[in-house]
Amino acid sequence: MKNNLALITLSGKDHPGISAELLSALSQHDICIEDMGQTLTHGLLSLSVLVRHHDNSPIDQSTVLKEIEKTSKELDMVLDCKFVTSKDDVFLKGEKYIVSCVALSGISTEFLRDVTKTLAENQINIQRINNITEHEFKALDIFVQATKAGCDWESLKEKFITISNTHKIDLALLKNDVWRRNKRLIVFDMDSTLIQSEVIVEMAKVHNVGEKVHDITEKAMNGEYDFEESLKQRVALLKGLKEDKLKEILGEIKLTDGVKEFIQAVKSLGYKVAIISGGFNYFAKYFKDQLGLDYAFANELEIKNGELTGNVQGSIVNAEKKALLIEMLAQQENIKMEQVVAIGDGANDLPMLAKAGLGIAFHAKDVVKKNAKQHMSHGAMDSILYFLGIPGAKEYN
Repeated sequence: MKNNLALITLSGKDHPGISAELLSALSQHDICIEDMGQTLTHGLLSLSVLVRHHDNSPIDQSTVLKEIEKTSKELDMVLDCKFVTSKDDVFLKGEKYIVSCVALSGISTEFLRDVTKTLAENQINIQRINNITEHEFKALDIFVQATKAGCDWESLKEKFITISNTHKIDLALLKNDVWRRNKRLIVFDMDSTLIQSEVIVEMAKVHNVGEKVHDITEKAMNGEYDFEESLKQRVALLKGLKEDKLKEILGEIKLTDGVKEFIQAVKSLGYKVAIISGGFNYFAKYFKDQLGLDYAFANELEIKNGELTGNVQGSIVNAEKKALLIEMLAQQENIKMEQVVAIGDGANDLPMLAKAGLGIAFHAKDVVKKNAKQHMSHGAMDSILYFLGIPGAKEYN
């Protein structure tokens, strides 16, 4: 067999000039580069180059190896050289994904053991691992590729949900394509996503119907009740609530941890940000203005003589309407759906999450986690930045 390709790897303490010296040595032998990669971990470098002759003739092993051995000694690096006959010996052909892992308290050895073991059991190869948080160890991108066609990525995702819940560390299985770092629109659900409260429950407490409304809300969010019918039932229970009470409720609502930092980061990068909520415009418009968002869509409470009538005006923003609105926004902004991120927590968010290029169930009910493309169940909102390939909120605030 003719050895037409050589895979050359230098490893050792990093310092300037390593790549330049290796490439200078290779250029003496009419060498063409087929592939090249470099990693740096805590000051230790690994540099690999796949090369061939320009005319694809067999590589003279003794001559080339002698030249690079001399160079590696001068650089005080360890040399490994493997001669191969075909690219098929070094390139895999399966689908490529990124396993994005985030834990602001630090990523544990046990978590990584379970992730890497699961990848191996599913015949998925790790191509490289990048520590995203310089001088810390709280966000990793693990670049992986299936060793064969037909990998069951959905089954793998379910196993990763179990690992995530066991170790309280978030991870996403992201398609390794051009859209990962090319998102342009972020869409939030409001209640229990952008904010920590379910507004309608807070309204009900003030109106002394809190328990009834809470029970209906929980069943609706779990998908046990039709959302539209459940909203009508709950709003009807609020009949007679004074409009002045809405302002008091607004003053008590807290934003979800990390929301401000997340929004400031994506807005500084030119993203559009919207609220699409099955809640109420009175609150959605307030948070749109407070956070400097671009759009807000929600339901309109009917108010007469300074109090709620128990009715909702206009068409209700239900699950289907949410999905329709997210498409409409993408079209208006001339953005592809692959560039849209949707974040929600309830069953009525699932169609919207499915439409988006990246749909994230945020601290969501189990039924939502299982059916959404991705989930984040343990970190603050700004941890999602790492899923988008953005280093972190502090860089942008």
